[in-house]
Amino acid sequence: MRAFLLLVLLVPLTAKAGEVPPGFVYLRDIDASIAQDMRYASDDNFVGRPLPGYGAPECILRRDVAQALAKVQADLAPRRLSLKVYDCYRPRRAVAAMARWANDGARGEPTKRFFPALEKRTLFGQGYIASQSAHSTGSAVDLTLIALPAATQSPYDKAAPYGPCTGPAAQRAPDNSLDMGTGYDCFDGMSSTFASNITAEQNRARNALNDAMRKHGFKSYFREWWHFSFGKAGTGYDVPITGR
Repeated sequence: MRAFLLLVLLVPLTAKAGEVPPGFVYLRDIDASIAQDMRYASDDNFVGRPLPGYGAPECILRRDVAQALAKVQADLAPRRLSLKVYDCYRPRRAVAAMARWANDGARGEPTKRFFPALEKRTLFGQGYIASQSAHSTGSAVDLTLIALPAATQSPYDKAAPYGPCTGPAAQRAPDNSLDMGTGYDCFDGMSSTFASNITAEQNRARNALNDAMRKHGFKSYFREWWHFSFGKAGTGYDVPITGR
């Protein structure tokens, strides 16, 4: 923990607009056609509020990762499909905030819909939340597929009684993506990439995403259908995300 704190102290606590870690880029500057729905810059996430370091709803990645995503997007276009990213580079302070939330001992969590069958205190041990993340290196990305032309996505309402992430898509929080069987950041066995308890159509959607990503060098995480990594993880950063 002491080493982690020292590392945090060595990186900027603030950032100028457009400042990114070395070798990183804004995804919009590589491929503006990739949709962005940056959940940790909003209230629509398992913590229930914007996370530290997310000063703007922007996807930032290592340049090689962003360029690989652009190749995936190009392959999807003839099929009238598009990528939609939920999270990209994640500052270390946000990773630490997730860990604190998971271990704060609070019960009756208003974001229970993200882990309907589990206790919050078990999420860390089960591998859904970690003290370190490849996202902080800019080599990991959380994403899904949307059909084109993209359907309008209703605004998120923090006061609305949305159903669990494992429930029918129409009852979950608003998302204009293909139905993958669960919502994003659904901490449940149904989120496993090759889960057997989803419909044939949901399974085809997952396979379409997985195949498109693997073709261009991305590796999936078996526990989360939405999580992919590219190349070696490299150095993690705590530079906050700002607007372009």
